[in-house]
Amino acid sequence: MSIQILNSTLQIEADAITTLALAALLLLLGAAVKNRVRILNHYCIPAPVVGGFLFMFLTFLGHVTGSFQVSFDTYFQSPFMLAFFTTVGLSASFSLLKRGGVMLVVYWLISGVISVIQNVIGIAVGTAIGLPAPYALLSSAISMIGGHGAAASYGAQFTEMGYDQAMLVGAAAATFGLITAVMIGGPLGSQLIVRHKLTPDKADSFQGSDVFEVNKSSGEARSARVIMENVTVLLVCMAVGAKVSALIGAAIGMSFPTYVGAMFVAVLVRNLNEKLRFFSFDYALTDGIGEVMLSLYLSMALMSLKLWELAGLIGGVLLVVCYQVIFMIFAAYFIVFRLLGSNYDAAVMCAGLCGHGLGATPSAIVNMTAVTEKYGMSHRAFMIVPIVGAFLVDIIYQPQTIAFIRFFVHNVAAK
Repeated sequence: MSIQILNSTLQIEADAITTLALAALLLLLGAAVKNRVRILNHYCIPAPVVGGFLFMFLTFLGHVTGSFQVSFDTYFQSPFMLAFFTTVGLSASFSLLKRGGVMLVVYWLISGVISVIQNVIGIAVGTAIGLPAPYALLSSAISMIGGHGAAASYGAQFTEMGYDQAMLVGAAAATFGLITAVMIGGPLGSQLIVRHKLTPDKADSFQGSDVFEVNKSSGEARSARVIMENVTVLLVCMAVGAKVSALIGAAIGMSFPTYVGAMFVAVLVRNLNEKLRFFSFDYALTDGIGEVMLSLYLSMALMSLKLWELAGLIGGVLLVVCYQVIFMIFAAYFIVFRLLGSNYDAAVMCAGLCGHGLGATPSAIVNMTAVTEKYGMSHRAFMIVPIVGAFLVDIIYQPQTIAFIRFFVHNVAAK
């Protein structure tokens, strides 16, 4: 870390370790602020978003006054993001898919179609207002379905292509989506239940089949060997997955997200392990590692963003995201509810769809919990929505998003 004064401006350059340490401190600060500010806690704004944005506003103040500038070495960002998505893959059990049945397939396809329409909306609105395609796509399925993690990952790729504000656009769109996801999901589900006078199904065959039940811990104390086995499998999946992504990228002639390959390799390893038992999988440990990796990644990504670079883009990005929210409300209330059966489970699942369709899987769970605490439990919804939002939707959302990027970004750049 170096500190010097150039042209009356304090210049601070943080090395990789100092950057990581500051990201961890901002993460804890964000958690403390979130717990004390009711609106942040109520709408489930992630702690790294709170801490990262606080520091981003501090650097903005330094820029405006010309008093100081801070630069970071974000070396650890890529491996942390890769680790997070690998843990997502390790949590995906095929046994859950079997229990979901036809309804899981229907909900999965609906989520996939919605992700395609989101990209169509982004490109259409972006073209109409003159917003560059990468920023339009970052305001679409990438941020709405993929959340902060995907927005940061794709944002980094677009930045390398010359779109300097991509990281900030993705972070802003994902944050707006996250806030609106928890603002509209619960009320929408509640309105459907009240309007159609719905009640929970007392003969619920999905009871005890949710993602938490399947992945629950045995309750036994972890040994050092079990921890080492899980960490080793995680690292191997990351390494193999990165190679798989590189091979796919070479085959399709464009950059392919490294984390996608790692996630799918992890899915295969998890489900092979259920048959062969070659290591003692610990879901709680893996999930905890993933949460830490994502939090530190987001904290680093947000604290290093330059708010002043977004000034000329915020209007267009905000307009695209507003159209995404309007579309989600209309689709969930008037179309998806009927496609899912127009019953109580369908209403709860629509609340969840707003959560992971605009924000993230935790937002979906927050929405469904808010509805079911008032009207009654829906085991079907808690079985299907988390696994589709956390993993299955990526099978449709990722390839079609890459196709949009290839057609609207790479082809345009090549002309």
